[in-house]
Amino acid sequence: MRWGVLKVLRERNAGLYLSGVIVSGFGDSAMSLAAGIWVKTLTGSNSLAALVGLCLWLPTFAGPVIGTVADRVRRRPLLVATNLGLAAVMTAPLALRSRGGIWLLFVVLTLVGVGGVLTGAAETALVAAAVPGELRGDFNGLVRTAIESMKLLAPLAGAGLFTAFGGPTVALLDAVTFALAAAAFRMIRVREPRPRPRARRAWTAQTTEGLSYLWRHPVLRPLVLAGAAAMVLASLSSTATYAMLDAGLHRSPAFAGVLTPVQGLGSVVSGLAAGALLRRTSERVFSAAGLALFAVGVLARATPWLPVVLGGSLAIGLGLPCPLIAARTAVQRETPNELLGRVAAAAGTLMYSPTGFALLLGAGTVASLDYRVQILVAGALGLAAAAPLAAGGRPARSTRPVGERSAAEAREADTV
Repeated sequence: MRWGVLKVLRERNAGLYLSGVIVSGFGDSAMSLAAGIWVKTLTGSNSLAALVGLCLWLPTFAGPVIGTVADRVRRRPLLVATNLGLAAVMTAPLALRSRGGIWLLFVVLTLVGVGGVLTGAAETALVAAAVPGELRGDFNGLVRTAIESMKLLAPLAGAGLFTAFGGPTVALLDAVTFALAAAAFRMIRVREPRPRPRARRAWTAQTTEGLSYLWRHPVLRPLVLAGAAAMVLASLSSTATYAMLDAGLHRSPAFAGVLTPVQGLGSVVSGLAAGALLRRTSERVFSAAGLALFAVGVLARATPWLPVVLGGSLAIGLGLPCPLIAARTAVQRETPNELLGRVAAAAGTLMYSPTGFALLLGAGTVASLDYRVQILVAGALGLAAAAPLAAGGRPARSTRPVGERSAAEAREADTV
């Protein structure tokens, strides 16, 4: 396991890419929390503060449309330009001083959400060209580890900076991290073929092509649906956390600050181990095992015993990243280069866009039912979703639809 991770870190392109992900992820995580505090401070409104998350989440629904851009141009220049554009956009809130200008922050955050979807699609496609295939499992695990680590550290930094210096300082920090990410992506060395001229077709046909490919693919569809199930069930169960602390463990809401790092530790370990595990099994089995472990961790939260709940939080952290890493790795391997941006964006839409609805459903459920009901339902559904993946066994690696080329084959053809 350690050999794979260290080999990834020695890869120049992988190291630069991870640097870009870490710095931009730090700025985004810090800003996402600070923006909510900023809105609450200026307006006194809880509902307006909640719109911060909505602005960042809504663009995921447009993933298939936004991903089309990533297939029309070279991905590395697109990443550089997008991050520089977002750096410029994040300077706009520096002028925000009163309630009347709060709309500007919402516009900026929505643009950041759009940029996040675009860079996510372009990054997935660029990794397929810049990182050797045998290291992508390790690499995607490290990316997930970096993202989860930033979620643990950056919000505290954002809240601290906001308290000490105000919202404009956090916005400036996010702008700087976007600029640093652009510099890191600019230094990646990769040979990208010029996108082929496209036949004149309706934009709707081009937009849905990635989603259609994904849905027809016998390997990708179940993996992406497993990732979607994991994210939906995680959102559904997370809304019961404070009710669990109060009614189940008889602890204060602040005790969530203990559970979150335990779950984060599990995610870090899972990301570091992902590459080694994926070399020993298929993405399907890896995803099923992670989903089942996540479900067991959720079910453990229905008990009134603190050690069991802490163990459940660790299991959730260990299991939740697995379906996401498996889906991302399979998308990079099984998708033709000319479709990779759209397929990656479509996969992101399917996996992440339903989470907002799950949060709403969970918030309504926990207000009217015993918190254990939704925890038990979420855990049982997780086990049910893992069962068909595990029953499918180890499929052949080259099971994409007839006539389609993998990303590797497309690159070979482009360089001949």
